[in-house]
Amino acid sequence: MAKAATVASVVSSLRYLFSDFIGDEGGDPPALPDGLPDCAGAIVSSGIALLMDYQGAGYAQLYVDRLKRFIGRPALDAALFGEMARLMALRMSYEDPMRIAQLKLAEAATPAGGAPVRPGEDIKKFRLDELIGALPAAVAEPVLDGLEWLGRTHQPVAISFSTASRWGIRRLKIEAGLRRWRLFSIRYGKERQWVERWLHMISRCLQKQPMAAAAMVQTATMIQGYGDVYRQGLADWHAIIDGLAKPTFDGDLPLTDLAAALAEARAAAAPDPRQAALKRAIAEIRARALAAAAS
Repeated sequence: MAKAATVASVVSSLRYLFSDFIGDEGGDPPALPDGLPDCAGAIVSSGIALLMDYQGAGYAQLYVDRLKRFIGRPALDAALFGEMARLMALRMSYEDPMRIAQLKLAEAATPAGGAPVRPGEDIKKFRLDELIGALPAAVAEPVLDGLEWLGRTHQPVAISFSTASRWGIRRLKIEAGLRRWRLFSIRYGKERQWVERWLHMISRCLQKQPMAAAAMVQTATMIQGYGDVYRQGLADWHAIIDGLAKPTFDGDLPLTDLAAALAEARAAAAPDPRQAALKRAIAEIRARALAAAAS
């Protein structure tokens, strides 16, 4: 069942990727899915609008298709469904250079009935592999191989996003226009895999430990932004899932209160590339669970 859902998601992603390639950035927004909880309608509508602006109609349809897999699921109440929908839309509109350019242009636009925002410049710090990873994979992969050989993939790069001049605005429009190629990028492939794994963990949680489903949904908030903050959050998320959630669902770890374990592990996460405190907390949680089962 899970394998079939994964295959369907990959097919959907490819279909929307190629529709974007031929220029389908506009189009009508997808309809709200049938059976949607009443209180979730406004949240899903906002998610669709966000993703229409972010990428286009096809991408918004992918969001709707992902939500359809959870409509009517036992143990998933309307409030939790709405929160999952909200967080998924935010994660699918991840911050890459194209998105930051979009947001900067929107910030500089004249609001209805108001004064224009004062032009300004934002300096964002990326890693070199992060910038290259936003390009189509066919271009990015050989460049990344070369950077790896030179040992420069983690080199920090400061990028200016400025609306203070005509050239700055023109450059932002060029950068924002590159979103057409986003779905071909290495970063998109990784984001697609992460969203699918997050949804899979929620699905397994609903089956195995429904009381922990809300905590699992909220783990999406661990991954935000770009640069080192993004990579740290992503690494911490995978460490918690691989160390606690997956082995619990697989029956290898007798953890009776997964929600408490997720909260404890998240509290131990720190901005440490070695993840020393987090790994120690995960090991302690595992040891307690195994000791309790043995006794």
